[in-house]
Amino acid sequence: MPLRYVLSLLLLIASPTLAADRTVYLTFDDGPLNGTSNILDVLQAEQVPATLFMVGMHAEANAANRALVRRAKSMPLVTIGNHSYSHAYNHYRHFYGDTEGVVADMLGANAVLGLKPVVDARLPGRNVFRLPSYSKNDNSLGQAQAGREDPDYEFVTASGFWLYGWDHEWVHEDSGKPVQSVDHLVSEIDHLFGYGHFAKPRKLILLMHDEMFQDAFDGKAQLTALIAALRLRHYAFGAIPDYD
Repeated sequence: MPLRYVLSLLLLIASPTLAADRTVYLTFDDGPLNGTSNILDVLQAEQVPATLFMVGMHAEANAANRALVRRAKSMPLVTIGNHSYSHAYNHYRHFYGDTEGVVADMLGANAVLGLKPVVDARLPGRNVFRLPSYSKNDNSLGQAQAGREDPDYEFVTASGFWLYGWDHEWVHEDSGKPVQSVDHLVSEIDHLFGYGHFAKPRKLILLMHDEMFQDAFDGKAQLTALIAALRLRHYAFGAIPDYD
């Protein structure tokens, strides 16, 4: 076989641009916030599935946020997930020291968001999976944290929640501004599909946050560019309810 054909075959096998069986799951945390409306605009325009893991306290903060929840729930390709009521008030040690308190907080978010068991959920600040076919704790916790801040995840799950972590994150600054450029992020995703190990083979859950997509950070253009770049590489877009 001529060398040029061998090289073409190797590129065909290795290149993520031809990876139609590789799926990216777009997920957004902490909304509704500034940026949520832009996310919904882009998802509607591009017709791709995504999951918005929402915080109950944010959802009931004002009439505009309540309207965003209603709009998101009306979109067939959008899944609303539970991201707690309080987001632990960002005091994770206290929050995760009380399993029954975690469940009560999550159930409070269900009530605000109008979600019924079994609910797709993501715990605040914890990369934890508890699904029928896959289970993983947050490996980033140190030994001291793991001893004090690991609730009984099985109890949480049995209370009506399937827990989803993530495989990669589009990181943001404290202000909400994205750290990686779209090109850099997509390069990271390409690399991960080439060499990475995901919770599920050939399935990458991408964590993002609503606040990243504010007008101040040209949010609509950034998200549109990300979707376009992933499409160019022939990645599929998946819906979290179909993940497991």
